[in-house]
Amino acid sequence: MLSPAAFKAYDVRGIVPDELDADGAYALARGYVAAFEPRVMAIGHDMRLSSPELAAAAVRGAADAGAAVVDLGQIGTEMLYFAVGEYGYEGGLQVTASHNPAAYNGMKIVRRGALPVGSDTGLDRIKQAATGDLGTPSGDAGEVTTRDVYGGFHDRVAGFVDASAVRPLKLVLDGCNGMAGPMISPVLERLPVEVSAHNFEPDGNFPNHEPNPLLEENRRFVIERVQAEGADLGIAWDGDADRCFFIDDTGQFVPGDLITALIAQTMLERHPGATVVYDLRASWAVRDAVRAAGGTALENRVGHAFIKARIRKEDAVFAGEVSGHYYFRDFYYCDTGVVPALVMLEIVSRARKPLSELLRPFRERYFISGEINSTVSDVPVKLQQLKERYGREAERVSHMDGISFEFPDWHFNVRPSNTEPLLRLNLEAFDAGTMEARRDEVLDLIRA
Repeated sequence: MLSPAAFKAYDVRGIVPDELDADGAYALARGYVAAFEPRVMAIGHDMRLSSPELAAAAVRGAADAGAAVVDLGQIGTEMLYFAVGEYGYEGGLQVTASHNPAAYNGMKIVRRGALPVGSDTGLDRIKQAATGDLGTPSGDAGEVTTRDVYGGFHDRVAGFVDASAVRPLKLVLDGCNGMAGPMISPVLERLPVEVSAHNFEPDGNFPNHEPNPLLEENRRFVIERVQAEGADLGIAWDGDADRCFFIDDTGQFVPGDLITALIAQTMLERHPGATVVYDLRASWAVRDAVRAAGGTALENRVGHAFIKARIRKEDAVFAGEVSGHYYFRDFYYCDTGVVPALVMLEIVSRARKPLSELLRPFRERYFISGEINSTVSDVPVKLQQLKERYGREAERVSHMDGISFEFPDWHFNVRPSNTEPLLRLNLEAFDAGTMEARRDEVLDLIRA
């Protein structure tokens, strides 16, 4: 089974076996080889219960199509990026459904150089081949080998932090029973930190909570542990560990745009005058912090495929998204959940201040609504109504992704969902009262 509905904008994802099963994974891998003709490619998988079977089928499919396959075994998604980028493989597939519930699985797909494959960069070609008549494999099957990339990966990410600068911070970590545990634990053992690790055993049953800390109910545990243990920092990862989320020393969740601003400052200290890319939902804190640090700040469409294309084009040193994706030029222009965690340890250590104090200037100046979803009957009509209401007054209107309006002391973006009749609002102002009033005003129009 390989349902056309499983093909999303940036990856393949669906319920197993109703939308994706082993036969579908086999077809996907054959479709990938038909579309891109790699001589050597890598395939890995996460800890989901269905992942070993789907990955084995994908290995067979790619080999039957004539590609030599390097089976990486159970890894996190960014480890596939590492393997393809570091060892020169001509593409790769990672069997994962990222942060989705246990019933789901899918694939993240890259080409040579760890370039992402999305709907406009080849995924439609894979879909056409995989859901069509593949026929009987012709020619010789490709050779299948295995490779353990953990050691090389650990050495690579450890290079992003100066171990001598890290102080003995007390950390509370939530691996969400995903891939974070085996990915980051050996690196933390090299640092003088006190670790209170929870849910670090990969378990596709997700016995404690779903692997999506962006949702408040799934980060409640790590917040409570930070407060109970008096920790300096809390960090949680999603299922495939390519996103990380931070809790400060007071137990307050830190939005991804504020983390982007902090890391951007450090990256610009290391690379003066460099470019930083951020998604257009982000707080003005990112733009202002980058400019103050002497860098160039560029806003961009939301989504990893768009961000990765932009940072390569601009040779940006770093990029961040509100959703917790952080990208580094020196990590193959890819997103990683381990590197930002390590960088944050060094930031807090060097500052010799609690994370809450480092964030205070941002929290006192920038007041953000967070993303608010509204179901609407006619998305284009609502977008036009917003343009008619705010377009004349705005200092700037952008159609880069949905529609954005900027005013002297507040701004907002409204984006339609790719799959549902939803509008997603992100709004910010320079004081709490304005933010709340403008948020309610815009929502009243959207929901009318």
